[in-house]
Amino acid sequence: MAPARDFVRRWIRSDDHYYWLTSYLAARQLQRPTCRIVAITMLGLSVIPLILMLSDRGPTGTVNRLLAVAVSIFSVAMAALWLRPSWPSRLQSQSCVVVGSICIAIACLIEAHPVLGMMGTGSFIVLSAFAALFHDNRLLAVIWVVGAATLVTLAGRFVDVDPFVTVSAVALFVLTNVFVVFVCRSVIGLIDRTFHHSELETLTGLLTRDAFIDRAATMVAARDRSDDRFVAVIAVSMDSFSLLTAMNGTAGANEARVTIGHRLTETLRRDAVLAHVGESEYLIADTFTTADASVLTDRLQQVVITAPFRLSASIGVVTTPVRPLAGLPPHDIVEELIAIATTNMYTARRAGGQRTEATSCPPLTSTDNVDDLDLDDAP
Repeated sequence: MAPARDFVRRWIRSDDHYYWLTSYLAARQLQRPTCRIVAITMLGLSVIPLILMLSDRGPTGTVNRLLAVAVSIFSVAMAALWLRPSWPSRLQSQSCVVVGSICIAIACLIEAHPVLGMMGTGSFIVLSAFAALFHDNRLLAVIWVVGAATLVTLAGRFVDVDPFVTVSAVALFVLTNVFVVFVCRSVIGLIDRTFHHSELETLTGLLTRDAFIDRAATMVAARDRSDDRFVAVIAVSMDSFSLLTAMNGTAGANEARVTIGHRLTETLRRDAVLAHVGESEYLIADTFTTADASVLTDRLQQVVITAPFRLSASIGVVTTPVRPLAGLPPHDIVEELIAIATTNMYTARRAGGQRTEATSCPPLTSTDNVDDLDLDDAP
């Protein structure tokens, strides 16, 4: 019995994947397509109860018809949440799953013919797949409990008519749900091997400082020397963030951190590295063909200024040629570049904020123990 209890305990305490999968999608510019697919699915499900009202086998009676309309309204409202410019929070996503489960259960139970209701329980598979990908097993258990209760109720209505169809419908429901969840969890496991959630900061879903250093060090060590010739590390800090926190509270400050982080992700190139490393600070690493990173830093300023929080940004940036760094300890180099960029960021803040301080090709102490650095090859 002990192994069984341990399995159940591990299953219940599974990790929620929402924020790190959100970051994974954002890094690959898949957030907006994902939002649209979720919204389109909800809109499609909202139409089905209304269509079935036109059938004699659909919902009958005033109460059932009103419930069908209510289900459609709630589905449209949830779709609108996913069509907004900002990515929904984890709580909003979880609420959509719970409300969606209730709506599907109601839509199935109000059908005049139980076969239609049993067919409708297949909609729970969509929620199971979403929960398996984005959330933990506790939310998945909620879906299965609601789905099982709905299916048992419908089966009780239909079992006297055709028990074989009833048993087949129940078996199909169980098998498809288990299979879909297994596939989704396997996909998460494959992604997790290259982008583990422990590397992500829990609030924003962006990289932690340590993970940033590892990724940036890989960028420095592995970059094709015939392509981009300079590496840049950029420190971004939101000005007057303490005032925002005082006015809007912790919830408002967290919303600003998440929103700014996602807007930065959408602005950067796919290969850029982004981390959230403090209350209002972000780190970015990217490569360029010149030592001038102003094109990017100007865009970053606009990202913060145009966000709906009335904030500005103090930005510090340092660029250095990649070629002379070959063979040097990349982690030491990255940490030194972070220190320079952070110092520049604080200088910009002390100067009044909403400005950028840049350092180009500084001497690095990480190279002091190297006798021969071919700096002439750098443009």
